[in-house]
Amino acid sequence: MLNIQPYADPKYFVILLLALAPLAIGLYFGKRFALYEVIVSLVFIFLMFNGSKYHEGYALVIYMIWQWLLVWAYTLYRKKSNNSWVFYGATFLGALPLVLIKIAPAANWTHVSTLLGFMGISYLTFRSVAMIMETRDGSIKDFDPWLFLRFMLFMPAISSGPIDRYRRFVKDIVTVPTREKYVAMLEKAVWYFFLGFLYKFILAYILGTLLLPHVEHLTLLSASAHHGWSWWLIAVMYVDGLYLFFDFAGYSLFAVATSYVMGIELPMNFNKPFLAKNLKDFWNRWHMSLSFWFRDYIFMRLVFLMMKKKWFKSRVTISNIAYIANMLIMGFWHGLTWYYIAYGLFHGVGLVINDAWLRYKKKHNVPHNKFTEILAIIITFHVVMISFLLFLGFLDKLWFQ
Repeated sequence: MLNIQPYADPKYFVILLLALAPLAIGLYFGKRFALYEVIVSLVFIFLMFNGSKYHEGYALVIYMIWQWLLVWAYTLYRKKSNNSWVFYGATFLGALPLVLIKIAPAANWTHVSTLLGFMGISYLTFRSVAMIMETRDGSIKDFDPWLFLRFMLFMPAISSGPIDRYRRFVKDIVTVPTREKYVAMLEKAVWYFFLGFLYKFILAYILGTLLLPHVEHLTLLSASAHHGWSWWLIAVMYVDGLYLFFDFAGYSLFAVATSYVMGIELPMNFNKPFLAKNLKDFWNRWHMSLSFWFRDYIFMRLVFLMMKKKWFKSRVTISNIAYIANMLIMGFWHGLTWYYIAYGLFHGVGLVINDAWLRYKKKHNVPHNKFTEILAIIITFHVVMISFLLFLGFLDKLWFQ
């Protein structure tokens, strides 16, 4: 049976653009064909989970029913009351399927993975949990089942983001851009498609398919004779780290470009991250929809909770604890393996050091010029590359397998 994975090969884009052509024509003439848009999205989602992935399709249906009922029930409750424990319970239940999926491999719960696991569960969970939090805050006051489903199952970003926000999405989906704006969106979409092809099908192919297996093989051979260490590990660090960026950034560009064709301004995921001047600047440029989600819904809420409860007197201590907790949670989200958790701790501690350095610079008037900026970019780039070497799991293969 036919199974089509999003943005996996050039023929996908031919089918995609042919399917979206009527929608684009309608938007150009000031009409949004909502029903046609939903049908196209559902067909592509069906093809995504068809064939050997049929069980993931069933898991998606079960998951959506669960989230639909949960968000609807909490919205009804929030109109009448605002108990913190009910909010914590709703948030926990919203995140529960994802938590079980992340625990399942380590606990060898294969039945859980089969029942609940499907591509994109993380990004759907981030959307639904954010809706519960914003409903608690009063930002979302009503539950529209139709808009909820369109938001959760928005086809371009269903599998790997970017992570949109409900209110921003609804603002786009219920309106039609002017012709001038839509033409500008199409121009951006064409550019993003071409840039995505360069990133994913050329640069990522060269790095991940042609170079990476070769340098990994040389590293393993050399390390076997040098007690687990090899100068080739530096090559693995650069090749694997750059491959991660170009592959994921290319995918994200395709998702954004597709959403622009559909008249939706999905947020960008990357903004020249390797030009970051420090680690905090890096997280404002790298996988931005994810890092901003963790910043807004975990870091800021942890800071607010600790300040409200007066657990610590020093704001610096509060922010440092929140940095480490936030990044550790991000590490656990990637998976229950030592290298993901170590990656989260690495960046949590890195952000603490980063803030301490910024305070020191401000207090002691450390010189700031083009040379120091370039030096900061180089240092930040290499700190990030070292963290990617940890994150991508090659060290686990090199040292423990």
